[in-house]
Amino acid sequence: MTPVAEKNADRVSRRQVDKFAERRDQLAEAALQTLSELGYARTSLREIAQNSEFSHGVLHYYFSDKVDLITHCVRHYKARCVTRYDGVVATAQTPEELKAGFGRVLVDSLRDEATMHRLWYDLRSQSLFEESFRADVAAIDKSLENMIWRIVSRYAELAGRTITIAPATMYAVFDGLFQQSLARYLSGDDTAADSLADNVDQVLELVIPAR
Repeated sequence: MTPVAEKNADRVSRRQVDKFAERRDQLAEAALQTLSELGYARTSLREIAQNSEFSHGVLHYYFSDKVDLITHCVRHYKARCVTRYDGVVATAQTPEELKAGFGRVLVDSLRDEATMHRLWYDLRSQSLFEESFRADVAAIDKSLENMIWRIVSRYAELAGRTITIAPATMYAVFDGLFQQSLARYLSGDDTAADSLADNVDQVLELVIPAR
């Protein structure tokens, strides 16, 4: 094969890979609602197919099994979530703006996408029992930890303050706060979202104290 032919073949191969990845994302988007409503244990590829426009055979072609589909769905969703917070970091010009923006995105996400977050915590709990989930869960956790660190680092920079705890600890604090609020919200507590915003303010003041 000539160098030109090899180059053209490589382009075709990359396009095929990109189209395959794009299709997986489309299928994940369609499957998210069913997964978030039913959870991991009660969902099968056939169940997802019955609740979407795609056939069971199509899902099997693009995903090797239920684990592959669910982990891809959650990674796809969480990657989308991260961009919202990065938008707050990019636009905030004062510590007050960043704190308000962070709290607003958290609260909106809790109210509008509670079942999606429930699916994530379901997946993370399952990873304690199923090794097949662990690498993906670890990768998602790391991306969320990095996101939180970008937020608090920018807040500290805007406020002229020093961060007092490590990234992993910072993530654990906010993740625990959000998970507790999510549990309250799903249990019918109408004050959970507003309390979350107030708690975010308090935590930021505690972990990034004024000099």
